[in-house]
Amino acid sequence: MASNPIPEEVLMNEALIQDLQEVAKDSALLHGVLMRTRESPSSSEVVSYAPFTLFPTPVPRDLFEQALQVQTHFNLLVDRISQDAEFLERALASTIEVDDFTARLFSIYRQVLKEGCSQSLALGLNRSDYMLDSGKDGGTSLKQIEINTIAASFGGLSSRTPIVHRHVLKVAGLLDVEKKILDNNPAAGLAKAIAKAWELYGSERAVVMFLVENVQVNIYDHRYVENELWNRNIAVIRRRFADVYKGGFLDQDKRLFVDGREVAIVYFRNGYMPQNYTEQGWEARVMMERSRAVKCPDIGAHLAGTKKVQQELTRPGVLERFFPDNPTAVAQIRATFTGLYTLDMGEEGDRTVAMALANPEHFVLKPQREGGGNNIYGEEICQVLDKARGSPDRTAYILMDKVQPQATKNYLLRSGCAVKLSSCLSELGVFGAYIRQDKQMVLNECAGHLLRTKSAEHSDGGVAAGVAVLDNPLIV
Repeated sequence: MASNPIPEEVLMNEALIQDLQEVAKDSALLHGVLMRTRESPSSSEVVSYAPFTLFPTPVPRDLFEQALQVQTHFNLLVDRISQDAEFLERALASTIEVDDFTARLFSIYRQVLKEGCSQSLALGLNRSDYMLDSGKDGGTSLKQIEINTIAASFGGLSSRTPIVHRHVLKVAGLLDVEKKILDNNPAAGLAKAIAKAWELYGSERAVVMFLVENVQVNIYDHRYVENELWNRNIAVIRRRFADVYKGGFLDQDKRLFVDGREVAIVYFRNGYMPQNYTEQGWEARVMMERSRAVKCPDIGAHLAGTKKVQQELTRPGVLERFFPDNPTAVAQIRATFTGLYTLDMGEEGDRTVAMALANPEHFVLKPQREGGGNNIYGEEICQVLDKARGSPDRTAYILMDKVQPQATKNYLLRSGCAVKLSSCLSELGVFGAYIRQDKQMVLNECAGHLLRTKSAEHSDGGVAAGVAVLDNPLIV
């Protein structure tokens, strides 16, 4: 990792830090880096700043550019996996036997395949997340943690954080450092893709529907993308699963109507965890997937983001299946992979269990879940695998090498929490957007980036989970 351009005398100057944190919080409020409060999560009467770092975090330019450049390949990979029923069936066969949530999703996928797809347009908005691994040879490399193909968040708020950090650095007298913060507007990039898909759907009366959670602390992250669409004169509605169940129907052409409005795009900002669904919610999901509305993501792309698929992609020859004539794409994607190991029943899975039990501190045990806070570390790996060692229950997980990032010093600003200098770890996310019409890619872009940072004392958890905070890469 490159050295930190924030001088030590700035980081250790208590009086300056006291002034800067007030400036930073006010700047975040001025520029809309906002969340609803935990005390009033359904109301915008009282809001606070979204948690963020006082200073941006240094990221080496070559690794940052590597992450951006590989994103269009990952977009293609997700789209191709989503259409490959044979691969998904084989990759997820063991998982759906023991993981009810993945099994429910896969049953919808099978139902849609059997009926035949109603919509030739595919819209994907994903985010590939990385950490910078400080390897044994002393070098630093980019390693993918996961790819989020549903409800990838913080494209909105991360569009506003550069201006906050630039202001903080100016007030701190670090004018040369301030220039190292890049412009970033994922909200515009994501909205551009939604707008293009809406246009291709071909009905000016139809709306974009954000499918949202019952309680939405992170609503302003959505609003930035919504407002970009309204600025293009595209109507947006916000509905929950229960609303779609009660007020939704398909006409004879399988067009989706909700509360009397034809829906062109269903943009899932919910539906990635089992607790997001009731039985009525599952029925609503089936109705949406069967419809002519463009789903973001459709059920195939949702399944393409599972941890089990991530692990299967590291097997020899699998990437070549999806890029038979593009060895460059294969090499660039594979360069971001870290060690991923199957826990399927059999000799290979048994070796994985033994390896994890011998050195649990070297690994992360990952279930098929999104949303942060789900991964298992250290001695808890032993507890889970000891219990499930000879049982198919272990196939609900995959094992991954634990990436070893280099810590940096920073201050984490979180409402109601004391501000102190912390040893921090960061995760870089890159947003991707694609549209396919039949077999043709109409749009395939990198849509921006996101940096999240947490105290090194925490193993797992994102911003929405209350552990990580928003940040900006300081390109060095």
